[in-house]
Amino acid sequence: MSIPLSLLDLAPVPAGSTIADTFRESVELARAAETAGYTRIWYAEHHNMATIASSATSVLIGHIAQQTSTIRLGAGGIMLPNHSPLVIAEQFGTLETLFPGRIDLGLGRAPGSDQATFRALRRDPAAADSFPHDVLELQGFLTGNSRIPTVNAYPGAGTDVPLYILGSSLFGAQLAAQLGLPYSFASHFAPDALHAAIGAYRNNFQPSEQLSEPYVIAGVGVVAAESNEQAQVQMEQVRRDRVSSFLGRGRETPFTEPEIDMLMESAAGEQILKMLAYTAVGSPESVRDYLEGFARSAHADELITVHNASDPVDRLASVRLTAGAMGLRG
Repeated sequence: MSIPLSLLDLAPVPAGSTIADTFRESVELARAAETAGYTRIWYAEHHNMATIASSATSVLIGHIAQQTSTIRLGAGGIMLPNHSPLVIAEQFGTLETLFPGRIDLGLGRAPGSDQATFRALRRDPAAADSFPHDVLELQGFLTGNSRIPTVNAYPGAGTDVPLYILGSSLFGAQLAAQLGLPYSFASHFAPDALHAAIGAYRNNFQPSEQLSEPYVIAGVGVVAAESNEQAQVQMEQVRRDRVSSFLGRGRETPFTEPEIDMLMESAAGEQILKMLAYTAVGSPESVRDYLEGFARSAHADELITVHNASDPVDRLASVRLTAGAMGLRG
């Protein structure tokens, strides 16, 4: 089975590291993915999170694009309620003009932050309600068919940056189907509605100028190592880091290991760990078998992989081992 593989780089900032370190590691990861034959790399907009460095998503995309040559780069995604469509059209029109044929624009409806941060962004809490309208307005700016008389995106107009709808529920699936846009489901952290959402998207898809047939990208976690045993050790650390990160927000001192043990067995910890339900863990052969089965089950046209290993060296190895197992070039 041959299926395109892509990456979601969350630009993680582990304990003891710096944001500058993370940006250097993201460049190294992108270069490795390009050499290995991955289709695209996306970066997600998150705010007020000390462990994620991709808040200025378009700036990071431009930096990575300057350090690579051919791999597609984009947002997975821009949280459109945080922005005016015109500004996003200008940003991504600039990127497409500087790096033609390499830029994607994935769009999400969630604010990507807590309510206090949302207020700090100076946005109206009701902004998410206008998401469908804002997507169409943004599309108009990028195609040169502005919906606002006398207002155009410069740069942006006529760049036709491809849009993708991101989602973790039926709302995004139905909108992507109605607008005839590709749909990317966030099953790497929100697994519950995967099959229902993709079914709704495929069943209701309406062709558009951008897309004649439905196209599904499904998110999936990966921890690939030389052996199943090594991968399981790494995955256990991923679980512990995930629980302590989510439950320790705003905490001045880190949890002790015994405290993490207790948190992982709590109801809140178990709920967080369910986010990792779709994760390929093991040797290259085990990861290949999992990803092929997952793609068939999800009816996915492409997989966007999130390599979760806590150590940057292990994460880079996971990217390369997965590419080799799945028969990508390199």
